[in-house]
Amino acid sequence: MSEARITPVILCGGSGTRLWPLSRAARPKQMLALAGPDSLLRQTVARVGDPQVFAAPVAVGAAAQADAIAREVEQLGALILEPAQRNTAPAIALAALNAAGDDVLLVLPSDHLIADAEGFREAVRRALPFAREGWIVTFGMAPDRPETGYGYIRRGAAIGEGVFAAERFVEKPDAETAVRYLADGGYDWNGGIFLLRADVAIEGLRTHAPEILAAAREAFDRAARDGVRIVPEAAAFRAAPSQSIDYALMEKAGKVAVMPVSIGWSDIGSWDALHDRLPHDEGGNAIAGDVVALDVRGCLIRSDGPVIAAIGVNDLVIVATADAVLVVPRDQAQRVKEIVDALGKDGRGSLI
Repeated sequence: MSEARITPVILCGGSGTRLWPLSRAARPKQMLALAGPDSLLRQTVARVGDPQVFAAPVAVGAAAQADAIAREVEQLGALILEPAQRNTAPAIALAALNAAGDDVLLVLPSDHLIADAEGFREAVRRALPFAREGWIVTFGMAPDRPETGYGYIRRGAAIGEGVFAAERFVEKPDAETAVRYLADGGYDWNGGIFLLRADVAIEGLRTHAPEILAAAREAFDRAARDGVRIVPEAAAFRAAPSQSIDYALMEKAGKVAVMPVSIGWSDIGSWDALHDRLPHDEGGNAIAGDVVALDVRGCLIRSDGPVIAAIGVNDLVIVATADAVLVVPRDQAQRVKEIVDALGKDGRGSLI
């Protein structure tokens, strides 16, 4: 078994529609500097930047984002450019096919926040022996509230110190079920970060999602290559079923482990979630850009365009760009995707 460094596989295909109007198809969430001076993608790369532990990352993303990804990730092992969106399972299949069989892959979304980067790296180091032994290790994020926006993982029997067999994956619960999961103490949020050998991924997909593997293999074998850029053949890749890695593999594989971690994780799935992660003023407001706020409480107000003036409002999200303004109560921030859908139906695709 090779003792080579871990290869980060950074998934860059997300669109982040719940962060409209800032996140757009042409400049999706991972390219934005939402929490700090660097983009979420650049922050993700920095977390796996130790050359003693990690090899150069492999990025998998949309062909239309090729140059943007390359600007954010200066040292790439490979840039795999999907000719169509097919969810995470086909994307990960491409990365596994690009690797040696016993390479250990650390699969990472490109658009998440992790406050404790060193704690994250320590968790990866602790998980590595299990991945080398053929386990798929997923990192369970410690829940601190009864969240209905995340899937959960139920811990089973311990297989090592701080590592458990994954008993089952469960879909996003309703509010009552989420309260029960939190009280139970045996459930973790599914953060979509996991560690596994490339040959384990390929064999698992061959067993549980053979159509995905076959399409990805044909597309990869016929790919065009230019330096680190790999462009899978479009027709073959479009034949892959669009499935998440959770559904295609994780929920069905035999040796899946969960390592609970508390690392200050957020997928920033809404403006409200971002508000919770940003510094606040004395009124509990997260403010950025040209903003004048008087007697305002609990708001996220951000302008990347005109001045925003707010008086006497509470618990709102107000975001302005050069061509759009969003105003929504924080507790309804998950509904922003409905605006994006409505704009598309109205023929205003240039705004999304």
